[in-house]
Amino acid sequence: MQLRRARGPGQAVEPSGGRGEGAAGDTQPAITRHPMPFTRVEIVVLGLGEDGLQVLLGRRARAPHARRWALPGGALRIDLDESLEAAARRVMRERLGRELPFLRQLCAVGGAVRDPRTPWALSVVYRALLPAGTRTSPLTGAPGKRIEALAWRPVEEAMADSRLAFDHSALISQAVTGTRGEVDGLDLPGGFVPEQFTLGELQTLCEQVLGRRLDKSSFRRRLADRAVVEPVTGATRKGANRPAQIYRLRTG
Repeated sequence: MQLRRARGPGQAVEPSGGRGEGAAGDTQPAITRHPMPFTRVEIVVLGLGEDGLQVLLGRRARAPHARRWALPGGALRIDLDESLEAAARRVMRERLGRELPFLRQLCAVGGAVRDPRTPWALSVVYRALLPAGTRTSPLTGAPGKRIEALAWRPVEEAMADSRLAFDHSALISQAVTGTRGEVDGLDLPGGFVPEQFTLGELQTLCEQVLGRRLDKSSFRRRLADRAVVEPVTGATRKGANRPAQIYRLRTG
C-alpha cells in the first residue's frame, strides 16, 4: 500500500487503495502530516582557564546575527544524523574541527520567537567538558564551517552578555548552573577530574569551577561523608611540608 502525498501541512493522507481502506478492504485511519519545527543542536564547551570556568564561543559568518558571538551549533540533518548525539558530534567536527570528550545532553528548549528563520525553533543543548589541565588555546586556532573565529570567554561575562546571538546567554547560564550544581554536590563530572590528585588539587579545581573559595575542613569532611574519593595505596606527592597522599575518584 502506498500513501499519497498531502497537499499541505496538517492535511490527511489517504491510502492508495481508496479512502480509509487497506488492500484487504479493512478500514485504515487517515495519516496526518504535521509541520516540523526547525531543530538544532547547540554545544556548550566548558573548560578551565586562568580566569576560572570559560565557555567557547564562535563568531557567526552568516545571517541571522552575522558577526555576533554564539554557541557552536547547527541544524539537525535527518539524512546524516542517526541520533541526537550523532548530530552533536557531527556539528563539533564541522564547527570545531574535532570531537570533544564527555558529551552530555543537558536540556531542550523551544519557542516561536527564538529564530527569525522559522515560526518555531527547537534546540537540543549538549555540554562538552575539557578535562582539567587541558590547554584551551588549540580549540581557537581553526574555526570551521560558518564560523569566522573562535574564542574563550569567562562564563560570568558570557551569561550576562545580551549581545550574544539568539538566546545563547540563557543557554550558557543553564549549562553553567547545572555544572556548578554537580560540583557543589560533589557529583563530579566523569573525566573532568584527573585520574589522580591530592585533596588540595581537587579543592582548587572545584573552586575554579564554582568561582568561589571553599572551606578546607568542610570540603574534606563532605568528601569523607559522601565517600567520593579513595587513597591510591603507596602513592604520594611531594608537598611543601610533607608528602601529600594521592587520591582517585571512587567507582561503583
